[in-house]
Amino acid sequence: MFVVTKFGGSSLASAKQFKKVKDIVLADPKRKIVVVSALGKRDSNDSKITDLLYILHAHLKYSVPYEDVWKIIYDRYVEVRDDLKIDYKIEDELNLIKSQLDKNIPQDYLVSRGEFLAGKLMSSYLGYEFLDAKDAIEFNYDGTVNFDATEQKTKAKIAELKKVVVPGFYGAYANGVIKLFSRGGSDITGSIMAKSVNASIYENWTDVSGIMVTDPRIVKNPKTIKEITYNELRELSYMGANVLHEDSIFPVQELNIPIKILNTNEPNCEGTIISHECKDNSQAITGIAGKKNFVAITITKMHMSNEVGFLRKALSIFERYNISVEHMPTGIDTTSIVVARDQVEKCLYELVVDIKQELNAEVTVWEDVALIAVVGRNMANKRGLCGKLLTVLGENGVNMKMIDQGPDELNIILGINNCDYEKAIKVIYDNIM
Repeated sequence: MFVVTKFGGSSLASAKQFKKVKDIVLADPKRKIVVVSALGKRDSNDSKITDLLYILHAHLKYSVPYEDVWKIIYDRYVEVRDDLKIDYKIEDELNLIKSQLDKNIPQDYLVSRGEFLAGKLMSSYLGYEFLDAKDAIEFNYDGTVNFDATEQKTKAKIAELKKVVVPGFYGAYANGVIKLFSRGGSDITGSIMAKSVNASIYENWTDVSGIMVTDPRIVKNPKTIKEITYNELRELSYMGANVLHEDSIFPVQELNIPIKILNTNEPNCEGTIISHECKDNSQAITGIAGKKNFVAITITKMHMSNEVGFLRKALSIFERYNISVEHMPTGIDTTSIVVARDQVEKCLYELVVDIKQELNAEVTVWEDVALIAVVGRNMANKRGLCGKLLTVLGENGVNMKMIDQGPDELNIILGINNCDYEKAIKVIYDNIM
């Protein structure tokens, strides 16, 4: 029976945080695989080690003096080691990295050293074996994870080592060259480890006590979601809720391994459990998330719905400009294609001209669009919810310009002006939750 336990950068920011991690891990003997991020910020004025390593690489690449940046990184790891009195000579690893610092050092290798060094310290501190992620997670040469090879390597290593600390955020190609995941990728490492050993649960320890119903920067002290499905979390993650890296869901979802979001600083809090099915069906809405800065391009043509291939032709124009389509609410004679503003701001004029000419249609553009996703597995059974949403927003002066509901009735996407975004989130939370 395995519990895979991942700790984010805030859980590893200092010796004090390392102590909390040790208490958590040793409290449950099933916590046999511990995944760690690089050291995070100790306070708001501090820097993440990962950010410093990216800066260090840029200094090396452009022949800018880098010694001050390197000293900060060096001192952070030595300080944690000394404060905890860990019996590990981390200077040897640091000096090896220092000897490799030149403009040709690969960025992925250099940045991965943040997790690597944190893993070395944590394994010594816990008395666990160190399992280098490059020896467990294998990438294909197209940048995707080779799950079969990864599972074989991981199972073999775990059978041999029993209890391990694994640095997150990276793996390696078959030839041994280090490859990073995208930022936040330590979540993915933990998920892959959980899948590879068919863990009973994947714990993700961070600095919040679970997933909030909505953004706490907009709504003060929002409720915590106790239970949420993988699909609901995917919808919220896509629309900006960023507690978990969205790609970390797929590996465990396939085997229905629950994910639990927990707080290193408040380990007794229940947190949020993510799984295929949830027992708590009391809330119609599970969460509210959103993003600003979209553009809605509305195409109007009489009898559009009778013209075979019309939507395909429209989408092919966007494809030609390499623009990803976010949403596409459609009527009989109109369709609105919603895209991120940064994807079209340099080619919007040309795009609109091509649509008019090739489709022989009228085109209107609505810029500065904000999208809000109201997500809930129980919304389909809640009569009048959509009407109530529109009513309370209208009564509070929020102009609704677009509404789109997915076929599985898991979410409702609302299109409003950017300037109304924060107000709309508050109105929905206060009146619908």
